[in-house]
Amino acid sequence: MLPAGLAILLAGSLPAQAHVKWFAPYIVGAPPQPIGATLSNVWFWSAITLVLMFFLAARAIERSPAGETILSMMDKITDPVWQRLDEFVRLVISAFFVAIFAVGGVYLTPDLKTPAEWVSWVQLVIAALVIPRATRPAAAAGIIGLWLLALRDYDIFHLLDYLSLGAGVAAYLVLESSNNAEWRKYRFEALRIGVAIALMWSSLEKFAYPSWFDPIVDEKPFLTFGLPPDVFIPMAGVAEFTLGFGMIWTPLVRRLSAIALFFVFNAAVFPFGRIDLIGHALIMAIIVAIACDHTRGTLFLSALKSRLAAIPAGLATALVIFAGGYWGLHIAIYGPAGRIGPPTSEIATHSHSPEYPHGPRADGGIGAPPRQDTPSTSHATHAAGPSAPAATATGSALAAYQQALERMHGPMMQGITHADPDVAFVLGMIPHHQGAIDMAEIQLRYGRDEANRKLAAAIIAAQKPEIADMRGWLRQRNLLQPSGP
Repeated sequence: MLPAGLAILLAGSLPAQAHVKWFAPYIVGAPPQPIGATLSNVWFWSAITLVLMFFLAARAIERSPAGETILSMMDKITDPVWQRLDEFVRLVISAFFVAIFAVGGVYLTPDLKTPAEWVSWVQLVIAALVIPRATRPAAAAGIIGLWLLALRDYDIFHLLDYLSLGAGVAAYLVLESSNNAEWRKYRFEALRIGVAIALMWSSLEKFAYPSWFDPIVDEKPFLTFGLPPDVFIPMAGVAEFTLGFGMIWTPLVRRLSAIALFFVFNAAVFPFGRIDLIGHALIMAIIVAIACDHTRGTLFLSALKSRLAAIPAGLATALVIFAGGYWGLHIAIYGPAGRIGPPTSEIATHSHSPEYPHGPRADGGIGAPPRQDTPSTSHATHAAGPSAPAATATGSALAAYQQALERMHGPMMQGITHADPDVAFVLGMIPHHQGAIDMAEIQLRYGRDEANRKLAAAIIAAQKPEIADMRGWLRQRNLLQPSGP
């Protein structure tokens, strides 16, 4: 079983994938790294070459007599699930909405936070509607409705990560409940396309915003399997994009891609915990469904996919469409220079703490206590765009500024004592820059003057990439510890 062996080998060489926006600070409106930086990266093309070899080998074997033998063996192993596949998918969809109801304070995924308690109850209703066949279209409408509701608090670009997955699940529920056999046969195809687009789109973060991954890599260096982050991150992005692409291809290619992704997503559960498990539950269930799908052939561009040459051509086309769409839409929505909306543009599923040192220092992650000086508000509004400052208490601002300076002073003074003046400069500047970012965030939280707020947002946008560059400089010289400056 050469293709299966290749799939397992590929899975073993991949990182534990977690959606970075669930676990680290991010600014969606910040300008992305130019696409040229990715296209000139040798590790990007090395990963593309490796995955193409895997796909071409799998497809060549699939076209040979051995291909049907391998597929039949896979059918035999997965037959118990295949016989009850619709029940399995529906159960997981329902369980997913029960889980996010229990988590509370989110729309459809961990980083889409909301203070509206009634949203959680809507999710519980959706979970119940999935069970009876007659109400599944209503559950589908509820899923799309939640996504549309999130547009109140988030820019549309932020929500595109989740649109295709939600639409794929909604389409499945509608098609699966249909009495029309011709329509119903497309239900698993809808799931495959939905999760494939979701993975391919979200993978582009690793090319557009590689600095988002620095805090996680610094905190959990084992995730890179010993590879330098500058090598690991683009290769991880290629793996996620191409395996997503593979799941819409021919039966053996898509099933092996699903098996590889199954190992990858399960590997993320241990280091990232229950938020990762809950957030990825739908994707993981659909991946299992794809791996267990006994259907031969494809319903979407089946004639084209039968040719070996279609694999590199299709992958190249997908890269052009998705990269063009990602960078093009970002410019169309935020402008060439990007846009950062106060009061604080840095958000995550949790706040800064000893357990999560990379979390944003402002209050408000999942499970974090509400602010004491302001009404409880969602960080969703922080990413959506400009809004009025929420607090004006001078004493609270003073305490926040003092804490920011205290956090900065010790590491900065320690850093500049290094014997090498170049290293001392970088070790001193990183906490200095972080102190400036912390002060800018406090200004955005408490300040009213629009000129100062604009300046603070510009400081955050400028100095975060500079910190990432300095961390990279230290990392290249093996001077950055897992809990680095």
